[in-house]
Amino acid sequence: MESVAPLLVLLLVLLPGHRAAALLLAPRGWNCSAAEADVSAGIRRVEPRFLSVTIDASLASEEKFVSLLSSTKVRTLAKALSPSFLRFGGTRQDFMVFSPQKVQAGSSARRLFNGSSAEGSCDRRELPSSLEDKLKRDWTQQLVTLMREDLQGKYRRVKFTEDTVDLLHSFASCSGMDLIFGLNALLRSADNSWNGSNAGLLLQYCESRRYPVSWELGNEPNSYEKKAGIRVDGHQLGRDFTRLRAMMSESTWYRGAGLFGPDVGQPREHRVNLLEGFLQSGSPAVDAVTWHHYYVNGRDTSVEDFLDPQVLDSLILKTKDVLEEVQMVSPEKPVWLGETSSAFGGGATGLSDTFVAGFMWLDKLGLSARLGMAVVMRQVFIGSGSYHLLDENLDPLPDYWLSVLYKRLVGPEVLKIESRSSRVRLYLHCANRNSYRGGAVTLISMNLGQEPACISLPALLSSSSTVEAFVLQSDRPGVDGLYSRCVKLNGGVLKMVDDRTLPHLKGARLPPAEHLQLPAFSLAFFVFMDTGAVACR
Repeated sequence: MESVAPLLVLLLVLLPGHRAAALLLAPRGWNCSAAEADVSAGIRRVEPRFLSVTIDASLASEEKFVSLLSSTKVRTLAKALSPSFLRFGGTRQDFMVFSPQKVQAGSSARRLFNGSSAEGSCDRRELPSSLEDKLKRDWTQQLVTLMREDLQGKYRRVKFTEDTVDLLHSFASCSGMDLIFGLNALLRSADNSWNGSNAGLLLQYCESRRYPVSWELGNEPNSYEKKAGIRVDGHQLGRDFTRLRAMMSESTWYRGAGLFGPDVGQPREHRVNLLEGFLQSGSPAVDAVTWHHYYVNGRDTSVEDFLDPQVLDSLILKTKDVLEEVQMVSPEKPVWLGETSSAFGGGATGLSDTFVAGFMWLDKLGLSARLGMAVVMRQVFIGSGSYHLLDENLDPLPDYWLSVLYKRLVGPEVLKIESRSSRVRLYLHCANRNSYRGGAVTLISMNLGQEPACISLPALLSSSSTVEAFVLQSDRPGVDGLYSRCVKLNGGVLKMVDDRTLPHLKGARLPPAEHLQLPAFSLAFFVFMDTGAVACR
């Protein structure tokens, strides 16, 4: 009689001392979905900063709120996501005007720091706890104002000073991130061309400070007419970027700096035409083509959408449309998801900031890498809306912990894997070489269903003598847990030790096996340490 290989069931049970037991034998004859993989060669390679984040320009709606970036807790959390790009932009970037103050003592951010500069060593630029608490309270009130502006579609012009720039630079530099600053594209001349004089002042200041900054120009130009009564076609947009590139070329400091755009919304008829026109006139000016994607409208979505394979797969067609446009005009250009999350309109309240949002987020990372996106920028690390990674108390939400695990466990080399199950989503990468030796691979998996699911591993993976499992589940069972803001890793709830310390994110060791079982509504990473994958050496 043929022997039956042991089935690894990842039913994570808390034991005394909060240690998880992950090895239980399941009954024989379990019906498992087969997975087929090829680790002999990678199908593509993404940017080392593939998972990147944004700070929404709404944070600068009053300059004092940018000081939250000096919070010890915020900087600790940001460091764990490096290396990455840090994009400062969004709808309100096109209503922001740089207003230099020549280091006047009366500016709001400097008053908050008792007149001291926002610059200086990373250790010395800490936000006092009493001031942090006040800013958090005020920010909660500010969110009401911002939400009202979004609903009305009416935005006021906001002036920002050197303080905002200094704080953004300090935050990015101290967090190990590369700053991308979004410039206002709605400053137009009489002939509807972009007026770059205000941007010139900002470039001059940043050059005087020797700040390493990359640049963008405008946010979702397809919506300019709706939000500002200004229509800019793709060809004009391309000429505007060409003008900005010329300005950068005149600077010894920014001559070789990055320029990314046009940050167009996801493909629809008008937006495809806008992107096509932009590429024809402005493609040589940019280092990567950027576009935005959201699955659903945050005002009328449901928890079922977040778990629907068809909704998740809708990213495929949108991505292929953008890639085809770029390939026709500028095939050598990398393509980035320059802003993305679950639901547009600021996210879906009670969903985009809960455990269920992780299914859209992890699947987007997996699909985007497989399809050829070089970078994916998560909206938003901190800022308005309900799709943030940090809550109103600046504590990490489930998608934050998911992002940190992705950073630590997943490498840039994308490998081929196929599964026949629509409710179990699988992606395969080389493991992060900063965490594991060459040849190791990381299996990214998620179970969209409310029942445990079994996958049958290919021989190349099941032969690994050492496997580490990192299984994320809600802190509450069943459908109710999908709405939770707390997440467990291998049975233990994740939370910061203190404002300077993240918990130890330790995997559970598993013996070799031909099958893995995924708990209901779970997100998991399995690192096969001894695979010896040729593509990962």
